[in-house]
Parts: sequence; C-alpha cells; structure tokens
Amino acid sequence: MQENKYIGDEKMAKMLEHYNCPTPLEVVKMRFAGAICSPNLELRPTDVISSFWPQGQAPRLQTKDEADLFFKFFMGLWDEIFNQVQSNKIKLDKISAKDIAYYCERRYAEIELGYVEGFWGGKQDIKIPGFLAELIDNISELATVYNTLSKKFANGAGIDEIMQAIQSCDKTVEKSISFIIENSVLPRIESLKRIVN
Repeated sequence: MQENKYIGDEKMAKMLEHYNCPTPLEVVKMRFAGAICSPNLELRPTDVISSFWPQGQAPRLQTKDEADLFFKFFMGLWDEIFNQVQSNKIKLDKISAKDIAYYCERRYAEIELGYVEGFWGGKQDIKIPGFLAELIDNISELATVYNTLSKKFANGAGIDEIMQAIQSCDKTVEKSISFIIENSVLPRIESLKRIVN
C-alpha cells in the first residue's frame, strides 16, 4: 500500500478553507474514521471526500496537477486515520471548555455528522450484526446528549457538573468506537487496505 504523508492539521484546515469546505476538520477526520469502520464495502474515499460539500458544490479542480494534489492531501489524512483505526487509537478532538455551547455543538457534529454518517456511508439499509447496529444507535444517542448538556448549561447548571458530564460522554463514545474497531474492523483490516486504497 502506497502511503500518502499527512500534511498536518494546520495546513489541512487551510486547504479546507481554500476550497470553501463547510465541513470542519474534526468532522472530516471522524467521517473518515466512520467510513473506514463502515460495513459498506462499496464506499470509496472519493465518495467520502465529495460528501464534505453539499451536492453539486464540490470544488472544480482546474488542472490535473491541482486534482492530484487535492486528492493526495485528502488521502494523506485518510491514511493517517486508517493507521489510527488499525492501532485502535481513534480519539475525539481536544476542545477547550471556554464556550460550552460551542463545545457541545462541535462534539455533536464530530460524532453524528462525522463518525455515524461516515459509518453508514450514505446507506441506511446495510445488513449488520445486531450488536453493531445497537452500538451505532447508542453513539448517535450520545451525540444528542451534548445538545441536552448545552441546554442545561444555558438554564443555569454549573460548569463543573456539565464538564464532568461531557468528559464522561466523551469517554463512552471513545470506548464504543474502540469496541467497534476491535470486534468488527480489526478482524478484516487486511481486506480493507485493498478496498480503500
């Protein structure tokens, strides 16, 4: 497998900005993670990349060189996330607690619009084992907990209590993703390498 080198978060965020990508970097990363874990084996990295823009609004790449560079940068991140999945080290983005509402909004997007959306890969009717369907539903429900916590904070709940709940939620999401990787992805990781690259 030819591995593309990841250009790093700062440069990748600038590239997304350059191409007017409405999907934030942390969501891009988690959607890649979800897609790599996806049982939808027809899902290709290019499908996931095009999902970062609304339909019909993906950037028009002017030259072959620009297109090569564009996909090389994205595939660098894909390979980076693939390695994290392979070593079962997918972690949620670190966010500071200065703005609870913003934190919760970002966390919801990272999990629901990132990992869960990537996992389904545009198909809701994939046949998967019951335990896997239940785990994904639980992860989706956990994503909505962040919205609830944001409302609680707005209604006067203490910051310490909310931060504790957020950290607990973060841990549960990470453990659930880790369980999916260990039990559903790692047993077939070799075949995924050929499929996704």
